[in-house]
Amino acid sequence: MFNSTPLSLVSRRSGTRPQYVPTQICSCTSVSKLVMAESDEINIMINYNGGFEKIDRKNSRYPYCIVWTPIPILTWLLPFIGHMGICTSAGVIRDFAGSYFVSEDNMAFGKPTKYWKLDVDKVCGGGSAAWDKAVHEASEEYKRRPHNLCCDNCHSHVALALNLMRYDNRSSWNMVNLCLQSLIHGKHVSCGAFLKTWLPFLMLTGALVTFILTLNLH
Repeated sequence: MFNSTPLSLVSRRSGTRPQYVPTQICSCTSVSKLVMAESDEINIMINYNGGFEKIDRKNSRYPYCIVWTPIPILTWLLPFIGHMGICTSAGVIRDFAGSYFVSEDNMAFGKPTKYWKLDVDKVCGGGSAAWDKAVHEASEEYKRRPHNLCCDNCHSHVALALNLMRYDNRSSWNMVNLCLQSLIHGKHVSCGAFLKTWLPFLMLTGALVTFILTLNLH
């Protein structure tokens, strides 16, 4: 863009006409548009990646998480025992739901009430690809196994996935330490989820204590 700016103006007494020399003025309009476009593209990528790893409780999406839900009757008596699954980098739940069957995005015994967020940087090899590969391989393996409540169960499936990815540089994950770690590090999804987990146990405990006290008073 050019603008005419007077360089020298000869006196009117000389009878000559004013002379103008064009001077270039830099316009930043096109540069600004380019910078704004690049900025928008960067923001889109940041939002995409951030949303990709964001926990979505409403839709039961828990990226890089171990999830847990109570098992009726069993959890009422022993609240630290429940059903466990592991999620992909996209938050899709995979859980060993029964003999020769690993569920996908349809967790047995209902939606998770607790989740334990893991650090993908602690995966050997790093990144979501290594995480997803381990979850997939563990799930494929357990599609060939019968379910055993005491020896080879949903916790074992999750433990295998963690061992395959060597999470936290370990290959000794098992149902016992997973049960303990999830009890310590797990967070409840909501107040309702907390009540669903603990209320039956507290009610049964209260009823038992009341019954014992009543017997002792008599």
